[in-house]
Amino acid sequence: MKKSWKAKMSNPIAVVGAGSWGTALAMLLGSKGYQVRLWGHNPKHIKELQSERENRKYLPGFPFPESVEPVSDLNSCIEGCRVVVMVVPSHGFRAVYQQLAPLLEEGSCVVSAVKGIENSTLMTMTQVMEDIHTSIGVEGISTAVLSGPSFAKEVAQNMPTAITIGCRDLGTAKMLQQLFVTESFRVYASSDVIGLEISAALKNIVAVAAGICDGLGYGLNTRAALITRGLAEITRLGVAMNAEYATFSGLSGLGDLVLTCTGDLSRNRTVGLKLGQGRKIEDIVSEMNMVAEGVKTTKSCYHLAKKLGIEMPILEQVYAILYEDKNCSDAVLDLLKRELKVE
Repeated sequence: MKKSWKAKMSNPIAVVGAGSWGTALAMLLGSKGYQVRLWGHNPKHIKELQSERENRKYLPGFPFPESVEPVSDLNSCIEGCRVVVMVVPSHGFRAVYQQLAPLLEEGSCVVSAVKGIENSTLMTMTQVMEDIHTSIGVEGISTAVLSGPSFAKEVAQNMPTAITIGCRDLGTAKMLQQLFVTESFRVYASSDVIGLEISAALKNIVAVAAGICDGLGYGLNTRAALITRGLAEITRLGVAMNAEYATFSGLSGLGDLVLTCTGDLSRNRTVGLKLGQGRKIEDIVSEMNMVAEGVKTTKSCYHLAKKLGIEMPILEQVYAILYEDKNCSDAVLDLLKRELKVE
């Protein structure tokens, strides 16, 4: 009989990725009384987390609950865990998960909290996990995705937040819903995994575009138009990939898009802001302490849209700015000069 993955308070939970979002989720779960192991790839950083009992590099000012244990060994992190939360940037996700997958017990559940698409394969993170399961012969592992408007700092501050957790098996999504929910962290359940992943990945690209417009000195009219038309592009791509239309007006779609395009804590908007002010992408990225997923995801989404024959003019202009050194003002003008359409 297949074991149930359902976590009890005595079951440890592994959070793989010790950046700001991984830390915030580890603290959230730890505050509920779960024993949480927080893994990071840098042993020096993990030693700092162990001695300082907070993540001063990525999420300073928030002490860990006693139940959060930072670890640098992946084997010891995963041992005995029925739930694993993956919070590794998309460009490093496959390499980490290839090490992790053979360690999983049958009946475990792995939740991706990563908002990106792999450059080399054009796969979402749950697709990457399932691809690895097939390649190494691992069976009986559930995969899920957590997505929605959620800045790590505000979650750590216990500010009211609402997100969505998705799994193709809605019953599993509902169990995960209960695992993550707190008085300030409201969780909705969904079975539309691909819709959640596509909206989560592409909103970062639109946020780069929004930052560019802000950096160029454009106003609120511009931002509103960009968010609206950006959502139309995201929806077109998602529906072409068999996502549910309604998902894109939900928390992972419109909700996260508005947050990332308008919030000062948005890394992707910050990248765009500096581009609009005339900075070069290489210099911007080299100065950043954390990953802005929209930069790499622009490349994968550009090729994915081409592969599927989906018209995405905002994506195309962001790609031209990031990877073809196109002038930001010229990109905006080219969008405005497009053939007139019926909405």
